[in-house]
Amino acid sequence: MGATESKLNFRKAVVQLTTKLQAVEAADNDFWDRFWSENIAGIQDFFALIPAAEIRALREESPSNIATLCYKAIEKLVSASNNLHLTDQEQLVVLNCTRLLTRILPYIFEDPDWNGFFWTKLPDQAENHDNTVPLAQSLVVAVSNLLFCPDFTAVSAGSYNVSNKSIDSSNFDSCEFIWEAGVGFPYSPPSNGKIDQNRTELLKLLLTCFSETMYSTPASLKCNKWIHCFCSSDNTQALPLFVSLLNVVCSYNPVGIGVPYNYMFFEDFREPLVEVACQLLIVTLDQNNALLQDEHDASSTETAKPNLFINYLSRIHRDEDFSFILTGVCRLLNNPIQQTYLPGSMKKINFHQELMVLFWRLCDINKKFLFFTLKSSEVLSILVPLLYHLNDARADQSRIGLIHIGVFILLLLSGERNFGVRLNKPFTAAAPTDVPVFSGTHADFLILVFHRVITAGHQRLQPLYDCLLTIIVNISPYLKSISMTTSTKLLHLLEAFSTPWFLFSSEQNHHLVFFLLEIFNNIIQYQFDGNYNLIYTIIRKRHVFHQLANLPTDGSSLTNGKQPRKKQKFFKVLSESAAVAAAASGSSAKLGENSNSTISTSLADTPDLDNIISPVTSDDTRQQNPYGSGPRTPSDEVQPWKATREWVDTWKSKLPLQTIMRMLQVLVPQVEKICIDKNLTDESEILKFLQHGTLVGLLPVPHPILIRKYQSNSGTSSWFCTYMWGVIYLRNIDPPIWYDTDVKLFDIQRV
Repeated sequence: MGATESKLNFRKAVVQLTTKLQAVEAADNDFWDRFWSENIAGIQDFFALIPAAEIRALREESPSNIATLCYKAIEKLVSASNNLHLTDQEQLVVLNCTRLLTRILPYIFEDPDWNGFFWTKLPDQAENHDNTVPLAQSLVVAVSNLLFCPDFTAVSAGSYNVSNKSIDSSNFDSCEFIWEAGVGFPYSPPSNGKIDQNRTELLKLLLTCFSETMYSTPASLKCNKWIHCFCSSDNTQALPLFVSLLNVVCSYNPVGIGVPYNYMFFEDFREPLVEVACQLLIVTLDQNNALLQDEHDASSTETAKPNLFINYLSRIHRDEDFSFILTGVCRLLNNPIQQTYLPGSMKKINFHQELMVLFWRLCDINKKFLFFTLKSSEVLSILVPLLYHLNDARADQSRIGLIHIGVFILLLLSGERNFGVRLNKPFTAAAPTDVPVFSGTHADFLILVFHRVITAGHQRLQPLYDCLLTIIVNISPYLKSISMTTSTKLLHLLEAFSTPWFLFSSEQNHHLVFFLLEIFNNIIQYQFDGNYNLIYTIIRKRHVFHQLANLPTDGSSLTNGKQPRKKQKFFKVLSESAAVAAAASGSSAKLGENSNSTISTSLADTPDLDNIISPVTSDDTRQQNPYGSGPRTPSDEVQPWKATREWVDTWKSKLPLQTIMRMLQVLVPQVEKICIDKNLTDESEILKFLQHGTLVGLLPVPHPILIRKYQSNSGTSSWFCTYMWGVIYLRNIDPPIWYDTDVKLFDIQRV
């Protein structure tokens, strides 16, 4: 009955506040204390007891009351943050204020008229202009301090046997209260579910504060001042917070000691903490916000304050720290795809998208970590789950963003030689059931998954085709042997992309043919000896290359070729299955237990390939992309583009067919002669002949290896910002922090 009475009293206070036409005095503590003194079980009750309609009505009809409510709640948090030892009642007040602000803030952010509200001063500071801080800074600093409060959100790792009463403000050092062992901290404090719950609630409030970005359109994005304040020197807890968040994520093991079905009997309070910690990390390490901050600093007279989180991450350099981070990320990324003999016996995490963004941030900000990853065999433990997710999400419209982030990561990794070399390791794991059976290497697995994404993926993935083939181009000079299955699929792609209907349907489509020919040329020139399967497949499909060399360019061919008669033969666009697949999607969300409505978020436009790569030859000489012809323009929709003979002639003569034609010229007569002389009907003999053959001195001079390296740019930074906040929006449905608010950064789509 006590809990029911507390809810009733709280609800009465909410009703009184929303129905009062006059402003309630800030000094009326008896009234305001009713909002945080009641013993309410959790944040879900706050969302149920404070309906969205009443928050909006309060904002519009009694703005002074909602302003005072925020002032008083923040005042309580600031007061509590100045104490090292909180009583049970003080802890309850902190949690209730935290839940209340988490509920209210999104509705303040959605109204542009309230943009500057949190950057005003607390009422009791207004008269003292010499040493005042904005309301937002007071809140951020107070929450940061509360995250290292003994017996509430922290356990002293170095002094378990010392009573917390011996700790006072004179000898308190929050760096001794870092949450988990790992980077820069050797001690692992004992786990405490209640402390983890308290941390999670405070971090959710910080995430809500940072979500102001969601309420700006992509074109009007500005530096998020909340994040800038949190990551600047104004926050004295920046270093212990960064280390705590990173270590908590990378040390988490969802399987625990490995007892089957243990997660069904014991509640894991650490997983929600790890999830929100990961989300906070990717938000605070957002390069797009850092770029916007740099622009603001350049036009401002104020002293620039760097993002300390990005600074700390870029300065990590010890191999043991890199190993700890990489092992942790690999363990979590591989968790959803691990198989056991007992169905459902192992706990599966669902925040793999946030982990992928975090891994991207780690590689992009700390190049030493990227090179450490590429030198380590663990790079394949990153590759395999990425490919699993790409294959699983390929036909699901609500998970298009997951495909993009996976492809961007692989594009970044493929720009380094070590990645291509590592792919020659035999693939022994169980491949997804819909990937063709093969016996080969990790490179085979990568190419086969890419083939599935292209030929059996959602039609909205077409802008990624050039990125997928660029990755294969980058690794092709280092592939010692690819399987017959993989060889067949590569030739199948060339056969599909070189058909007139596809070539002449878009101004950019011929680039895909150039990429595929470059793949074949790289393998023939640099890895001929071990790739007899591909050579044999090229010989069998030699008519494709001859047709390409003799591509007709007369007007009737261009007109007839654009009729997609064979489209369904090569590309099975499975968009009709998107709604079914989205039900289990990690980047979509179902609202309500009985609701069949699944929502997803829109994405920014995919950056053009020419803007995200920088071609570099094997002698480190930078070149222009040989196939680039400027960005795609939306004007094609107004004035449909048409293929012309002049357009075809500009690229047809540049098709890199010389090496392949020369190889066919030498090998085809030899193979035909063997088949006739020995009356061969079995391809194994031909493969044996090709395996011991050589083309030394017969091929053109090998061309320099051209690697297309990823380069940072504003386009991908903006894309990641939109994608990241879309994922966070969808992953925070219980409670639904931002649901039904007027989000502007992306569109909410119902699948």
